[in-house]
Amino acid sequence: MAAGAHAKIGGPLARLLVLAVLHVNFVALGLEPDFLYPLENVTIAQGRDAMFTCVVNNLGGYRVAWIKADTKAILAIHEHVITNNARLSVTHNDYNTWTLNIRGVKREDRGQYMCQVNTDPMKMQTAFLEVVIPPDIIYEETSGDMMVPEGGSAKLVCKARGYPPPKIVWRREDGGDIISRGGPQGKTKVTSLEGEVVNLTKVTRSEMGAYLCIAANGVPPSVSKRIMLHVHFHPLVQVPNQLVGAPLGTDVTLQCHVEASPKAINYWTRENGEMIISNEKYQMSELARSAYSVQMRLVVRNIQNNDIGGYKCISKNSIGDAEGTSRLYEMELPNRKSSDEEDRDFASEETNDVRSSLQGPLREGGTRAEDPGFLDGGGPFRNTANQAASYAILMSVLFLVAC
Repeated sequence: MAAGAHAKIGGPLARLLVLAVLHVNFVALGLEPDFLYPLENVTIAQGRDAMFTCVVNNLGGYRVAWIKADTKAILAIHEHVITNNARLSVTHNDYNTWTLNIRGVKREDRGQYMCQVNTDPMKMQTAFLEVVIPPDIIYEETSGDMMVPEGGSAKLVCKARGYPPPKIVWRREDGGDIISRGGPQGKTKVTSLEGEVVNLTKVTRSEMGAYLCIAANGVPPSVSKRIMLHVHFHPLVQVPNQLVGAPLGTDVTLQCHVEASPKAINYWTRENGEMIISNEKYQMSELARSAYSVQMRLVVRNIQNNDIGGYKCISKNSIGDAEGTSRLYEMELPNRKSSDEEDRDFASEETNDVRSSLQGPLREGGTRAEDPGFLDGGGPFRNTANQAASYAILMSVLFLVAC
């Protein structure tokens, strides 16, 4: 019984004795525990895992402890976690390396951490854990899509959270300028603007569109929100060609440029108010130029006399309406002659041909040779009576051709 008791007591006592002897030997040899490398600062994004590594030589019988320096909370001693935090763990490579692991880092984990050896005096080294947080838009404090009348004002607000605090930059989605009015420098135009708030005054239709609020703090990813600014105004109609000419039987295209917001209803009518619908005669189309501008087109096919006249393009929205007029007229093709002119030209050509045939080649003495059988049956004129008869016949022929 006594021997068993001594055996039970001897085990732990023997181990302590061995540690004490080793400690005395290390001290006697001057081999005090020493940190081989400095403890390095760690910067980590929230939600990821962080790790501190402490390398201690000549530890002997001393123990390594991990402490949260700013709160003085003991986290772990040797291989045992003391704090009630399931995200913390300690590992040891059975030689000289001790590691503190923190899983799923949170913002409250930020601070100074200490690797400590229980020598006398105590030896320690510290490092800082910086927890960074990617930017995030605070939607409940950020502006949504908005509508203002032309000439009014708009205030765009964008708030974001994160660490370090995010920087807010505004840009237009189409790359256009952001126009600032009323400041000490008067009217200014910039492609980007920094700050949580953008104040737009005396807004014009050209400032309509999407504005991007971009939040960044160096921790990826950056985030943005798209805010649509609608500027409402009365329709405006412009007619590039108010007078359009085309020949009968051809096709012609009439155009109108329309600006309106909110979106307008656009249509064509004749000048008497008759509405035009798409069919074999008419083809209507619209081509968007911008968020508030469209080009109206009307194609009139195979123009006839009853198509000549005025055409109206009309635009209506909830604020008002506007219209423009194009007038279509008949245009004659170049070098085109009437049938009467063509008949007169033809008669003139026949007369010239007859005169040329009668004149023939001239000879000495005023006489001329004719083909056999011409007029009186051959040869040159022999007497005055024959000449008179021939002259009478010539005049009759010329008179008939001229008529």
